[in-house]
Amino acid sequence: MHIDLGIALAGLIVGVVVGLTGMGGGALMTPVLVIVFGITPLSAVSSDLVAAVVMKPIGGGIHFRRRTVHTGLVTWLALGSVPGALAGSYVVGHMDGDVSDRLSTVLGVVLLVAAVAMVVRSYLVRHRGAPAGGAAPTRVRVRRLPTLLVGIAGGAVVGMTSVGSGSLMIVALMVLYPKLSTKELVGTDLVQAVPLVLAAALGHLLWGDFELGLTSSLLLGSIPGVIVGAQLSARAPDAVIRPILAVVLTLSGMKLLDASNELLGLTAALAVAGAAAVLVVKYRIRVRETARAS
Repeated sequence: MHIDLGIALAGLIVGVVVGLTGMGGGALMTPVLVIVFGITPLSAVSSDLVAAVVMKPIGGGIHFRRRTVHTGLVTWLALGSVPGALAGSYVVGHMDGDVSDRLSTVLGVVLLVAAVAMVVRSYLVRHRGAPAGGAAPTRVRVRRLPTLLVGIAGGAVVGMTSVGSGSLMIVALMVLYPKLSTKELVGTDLVQAVPLVLAAALGHLLWGDFELGLTSSLLLGSIPGVIVGAQLSARAPDAVIRPILAVVLTLSGMKLLDASNELLGLTAALAVAGAAAVLVVKYRIRVRETARAS
């Protein structure tokens, strides 16, 4: 078994991001493995999912102890996501022809959708009237059929690409259950992701291309990364991290879809310019408010 310290370092960085934001595990790690380290897409998805089986319970356990998990939603999501994940991993493991090209295309599209989902989620967080989260979970009526369908669709996507257990499904939960606090949404999503990634990982162990050395390298870095990120999450500059993550997902998705380097560079430049413009506007607003207060 060969341990790759470069992959371990990448796992550490992604683990910290997951601990800080609750999102970006598969959405970041899989394209990093494919684009930076040259791992085949099927091997990257398989090994990343198996590593996630160890990572997800860490964050989920923290939220469970803090009572920010809606167990009713977890149950109905899992009823759909577990068979969906098995079906997705079976499909991707039995694709005819060039699996790498097909999976790269699917993964690229999913990453772009995940980036849009992050933007939508940030917008909903700022404009929704949800409570900040109390000592006990908010009482909401579980919409069984829609929740089950979200689980099935999300499970299938995760089974095929390892992406979506956080970035896609949490947006769907926000739309279905606007009364849930952000903490409850994150906690519920992390806990429901445990059986989801377990089923997807089992499917890839059976039908995928699991590599023990690759997974061990990921875990070597991602486990301490998740722990550190979770400890820092209360003070994390979330408003900065999520836009950066969305840009990284967009560029990764475009790269997997064979976008030209010129287009990638233009997109990155526009993102930097947009971020700079937002910072300038915020700074001017703050200066004006300070002047008025004085």
